[in-house]
Amino acid sequence: MLCAETAVAQRFPLESVMSYPFPAELTAAAAGTHLAWTLNEQGKRNVYVAEGPDFKPRRLTNYMQDEGQEITSLSLSADGKWAVYVRGGEHGSIWSENETVNPAASPLPPKVEVWSMPLAGGEPIAIGAGGEPVISPNNRELAFIRNGQVWLAPLDGTSPAKPLFVTRGTVGSLEWSPDGTQLAFVANRGNRAFVGVYTNPETPITWVAPAFARDRSPCWSPEGKRLVFVRTAGLGGAPQPFLERRHQPWSIWTADVATGKATQVWKAPETLPGSVPNTNGGFNLHWAAGDRLVFVSYQDGWPHLYALPATGGKPLLLTPGAFMVEHVRLSPDKKWLVFSTNTGPDKYDIDRRHVARVPVDKAAMEVLTPGDGLESMPVLTGDGKTLAMLSATAQQPPVPAVMPFKPKAKVQLIGKEFIPAAFPQKLLVQPKQVVFKSEDGLTLHGQLFEPKGGPSKKPAIVYIHGGPSRQMLLGWHYSDYYNNVYAMNQYLTSLGFVVLSVNYRLGIGYGYDFQHPYSAGDRGASEYKDIRAAGKWLARQPQVDASRIGVYGGSYGGYLTGLALGRDSELFAAGVNIHGMSDLTAESVQQLLYPNRYEKAPDAEEAVKIMWESSPAASVATWFSPVLIIHADDDRNVDFSDSMDLVRRLEAKGAPYETLVIVDDTHHWMKYSNALKVNAATADFFRRMLLGEVK
Repeated sequence: MLCAETAVAQRFPLESVMSYPFPAELTAAAAGTHLAWTLNEQGKRNVYVAEGPDFKPRRLTNYMQDEGQEITSLSLSADGKWAVYVRGGEHGSIWSENETVNPAASPLPPKVEVWSMPLAGGEPIAIGAGGEPVISPNNRELAFIRNGQVWLAPLDGTSPAKPLFVTRGTVGSLEWSPDGTQLAFVANRGNRAFVGVYTNPETPITWVAPAFARDRSPCWSPEGKRLVFVRTAGLGGAPQPFLERRHQPWSIWTADVATGKATQVWKAPETLPGSVPNTNGGFNLHWAAGDRLVFVSYQDGWPHLYALPATGGKPLLLTPGAFMVEHVRLSPDKKWLVFSTNTGPDKYDIDRRHVARVPVDKAAMEVLTPGDGLESMPVLTGDGKTLAMLSATAQQPPVPAVMPFKPKAKVQLIGKEFIPAAFPQKLLVQPKQVVFKSEDGLTLHGQLFEPKGGPSKKPAIVYIHGGPSRQMLLGWHYSDYYNNVYAMNQYLTSLGFVVLSVNYRLGIGYGYDFQHPYSAGDRGASEYKDIRAAGKWLARQPQVDASRIGVYGGSYGGYLTGLALGRDSELFAAGVNIHGMSDLTAESVQQLLYPNRYEKAPDAEEAVKIMWESSPAASVATWFSPVLIIHADDDRNVDFSDSMDLVRRLEAKGAPYETLVIVDDTHHWMKYSNALKVNAATADFFRRMLLGEVK
């Protein structure tokens, strides 16, 4: 029997490999040695803190149920006496991120609220409904957003929060001046956005060089008299061809806050790579020491750090080379940038993450954590002496870690004790880097998980990540969504499957052209060539049974899973489509073909046709492989109706399908028990379809 053939694989319970704790929101106080982070322990989400020199972790909050309520926007007051956070909502969503999430089906749904808590201990203090809190440098009060407007409250909750000011549009991007006397913000008014500065109830708001543009990312100068911000184009003009790639212009401006007068100090090159950067943190604009401005740009084909004088001039490339930077932080003294990067002395580092630093005034980058681990999300303590980060390997999930802020220093793990004893760390495999070509010659990277022992010909599965601007790595990921997937790929491997996780075009980590290919997504789905190539590569491997190759993925990966099963059922014998898109024309046809104006895009009809042909729904006629469709009905990234549409189409064709609906949860499985249910259903489906096991 097939199930007997794979019995020699080193199996472990799904619950054990999903028992890992996941740290996030790592932050530091502006002074001293105080650190804080959130930790999700099987759905129990809490705030942890640690102080130097020993950095021994302690739990600050006491939320001990799997309620599906995330903790975000964690920050510490500069004096290290207060922690502030938001509890509730889903801040990884595309829409309605500040609305209540209720996957626990509570009769009285929880609120999305701002909370504060003394680091010395005590009970959390409810500041009020809202989000995006920023603590004032005076260490006594905080500003936050409620219903698109700014509110102010004391940190200790001794008086109720009250509106600070009211303006048109939706307010965001709050930035206190260094002395805490003024608050910069962005008022988003649809087709334009303005940078404003609030001073006090008696002083009118200062609008900084308002223009027919969308201004964003304001940042104060160290002395608090000037602002730097990014200007992008406002909406308007004749409709442009939908299928054409165009430069997205942006520029950097500085302004005198007292007068509101602004000057353009740099304009991005008018090239495709010179367009608005869309990697982690966006522009990553900071006002650094020496009156220098630092930012991220793709202009040389990779997302790199640049610096230029605040008066203008030619930018200095700080991080040259064929690699990317992300998770960028400015040091407390504003002399250094610390960041995650996929480079180092090892040839496999392009598929890892390490922490690096560079001074703001010269191209002298240093990788601080070389080796075969994965380090990310760096932050410096307020005294500038200790670098904190998340540290992982292929077997060990991410945990907080610290090291002296210098090269070749020893990394100290400060959260390893939270990994449960039942976690099967020693049974996990080391994924191998594989490199292969797509059908049009594009070089692709993947991670191959191979089980130990078992039959000479094994079933295999292609895993497709979502995003699509993501990169899967040679170990545990720094994202909670992909940590869950990494655990799942290890579990499938333990069951006897060969698993190939493919980094297809549109993903990050391999340069601008790879991330921004022609004819991709709803413009032709050229990235599907890479999924087919992954399946064919697996089929050629001597240890793989080419008749038993499955495919699965979530979100954009679910969309590509739908294309795989619709276009290539002969290659992919079964698949699991987790909250994937079905019909890409569903919300686009009216805007393209029937805009609320006389003109429309010159290629509107062609664009809609290509959009439809790029949809899984268009390939149902050739879909005959069985599929499991999974979706949560409060999904705020991919509408539940996408899966409903696909189910009805498969039903009408008579194609084999199964379904799993998760009521009241979201795109990111806010409840641990729901993530466990989804992974268990996925594994059960593949065991029945590809291993021949009986349910």
